[in-house]
Amino acid sequence: MVNRNAIGPIRSVEDLEKIKERYRPVLAHRLTNETPDKKADENISFPRQILFCRGTSCMTGHSETLQAAFEKEIERRGWSDQVHVGMTGCFGFCDLGPVVIIHPEGILYCRVKPEDLPEICDDHLEQGNLVERLLYRSSSTGQPIKRLDENDFFRGQVRVALRNCGLIDPEDIHEYIAHDGYFALAKALMSMSPQQVVETVEASQIRGRGGAGFPSGKKWSFTAGVKDEKKYIVCNGDEGDPGAFMDRSLMEGDPHGIIEAMVIAGYAVAAHLGYLYVRADYTLAVHRLETAIGQAKAAGLLGKNILGSGFDFDLELRLGAGAFVCGEETALLRSVTGRRGEPRPRPPYPAVSGLWDRPTLLNNVETYANIPQIILRGPEWFATMGTERSKGTKVFSIAGKVNNTGLIEVPMGTTLRRIIYDIGGGIPQGRKFKAVQMGGPTGGILPEAHLDTPIDFDSLHEIGSMMGSGGIIVMDEQDCMVDMARFYLQFSVDESCGKCVPCRIGTKRLLEKVIAITEGRGEMEDLEIIEELSRDIKEGAICGLGQTAPNPVISTLNYFRDEVLAHIQDKRCPAGVCKVMHRPKMARKNKALSRG
Repeated sequence: MVNRNAIGPIRSVEDLEKIKERYRPVLAHRLTNETPDKKADENISFPRQILFCRGTSCMTGHSETLQAAFEKEIERRGWSDQVHVGMTGCFGFCDLGPVVIIHPEGILYCRVKPEDLPEICDDHLEQGNLVERLLYRSSSTGQPIKRLDENDFFRGQVRVALRNCGLIDPEDIHEYIAHDGYFALAKALMSMSPQQVVETVEASQIRGRGGAGFPSGKKWSFTAGVKDEKKYIVCNGDEGDPGAFMDRSLMEGDPHGIIEAMVIAGYAVAAHLGYLYVRADYTLAVHRLETAIGQAKAAGLLGKNILGSGFDFDLELRLGAGAFVCGEETALLRSVTGRRGEPRPRPPYPAVSGLWDRPTLLNNVETYANIPQIILRGPEWFATMGTERSKGTKVFSIAGKVNNTGLIEVPMGTTLRRIIYDIGGGIPQGRKFKAVQMGGPTGGILPEAHLDTPIDFDSLHEIGSMMGSGGIIVMDEQDCMVDMARFYLQFSVDESCGKCVPCRIGTKRLLEKVIAITEGRGEMEDLEIIEELSRDIKEGAICGLGQTAPNPVISTLNYFRDEVLAHIQDKRCPAGVCKVMHRPKMARKNKALSRG
């Protein structure tokens, strides 16, 4: 559609406006599902666009090969001037890939294979008839859902951070600009002082999306207030939670959004160099970020004298080895400098002493993804969404025992019930919901009684869980809560850096007690030891990993105590998961031992 390599220097807001005007028709029927009356440029706008999801999930289903095959089919039929075949980032409907959407109708086809392409061309593109067998079917009614905007999975969402994912080509800076990209940067540089940018972020009341929920505006204000000739901006793209893929999808689907936000942050706090820290096994995200950084530099949106403002800012990638502890800010900063990733006590905080002992502003990917929209649309707009103390939206990944697994974005305060049943489509095969794990491996396991709790930082904390980075794992009646607590605690033990005794030794002793219970060797006295150990670990560990590692165990004792007691007293796993207990001889032996 466009020559991605033909990137001229952008020296002013007027240059941005010209690019937007020229390339906006590319997005016209993606945004409105309406065909433009006339093409602005024969080489740019097409009456029909076929977009292939090229996020990691769909790529594992060979969507790249599928797109290439479709391009050849369109060329063979002589439709190249009538139909454009392109790519986009993750739609979020991850379990149904490869996903294809056809505009201007907005028709979503799922699990598309190469052999389906002639039928799509013959029936849909040529005759106007839908290929119903490729449509998504409602998990509640079984009826086919034709359009993207009619699908319950998408209809219940409000997309701010994910606004470009599934809409634009993430490897084309022109499409990003056509959807208001880099206009927030222009607004900040041309009409706002650094202090006004900081005040705007403060007024939005956005809290960090990386887990702790610290007010982002305060963090920006602290860094801006420190006087130093060198400061740094860092983005945490090291997403280590099992089953979480929010940040990865954002980096794959909208890399320019992260870059723009980091330049804005640099201007706000007087920093001129940024580091984007990404785990090395996110190969597609790394590729997209490298491409976007190269395009931004070629356009003059990174480097010297950005948009003629006199402000300089550059950006580099740093690849991490995937250590979960490097999600903790001080461990991450050590890793950026090439040292072993392990946390240190705070204070001093990174805002005062971070990279190379210089003031450093660090936010995660999703936090930065909100910044351009806050600058463009104003803090009041952002603060209208969410709850009193948790403003805006939150991106979640839904996985586990739920019909519609994938990536979603909803206003803060949305209940778990709405996410799991309305957007997620409920539990497969009519099974009964049992629990949900919130906040990653160190979050809490919550029962059905808390399904109507509004999801925000404070409400989750009150019931023994946390927001975390946004992973939601759904469990049904076939899952054993004691075994799940063991699984998550084992993860924390494996990922501990070993620097502090409470985490290095305490979590191992705790794990030994939980494993004993799953194997039918648990005793009632173990429960008191588990509770005491958990308190000591939470109070004594240096960083958030150790301080929250006992959460799955504590929440299991609080909400599923009957199930724990069944393992200890009856030597029985009600869910039938802990197999050792179901060997007849072992079960009788364990029961006899428990009676003395």
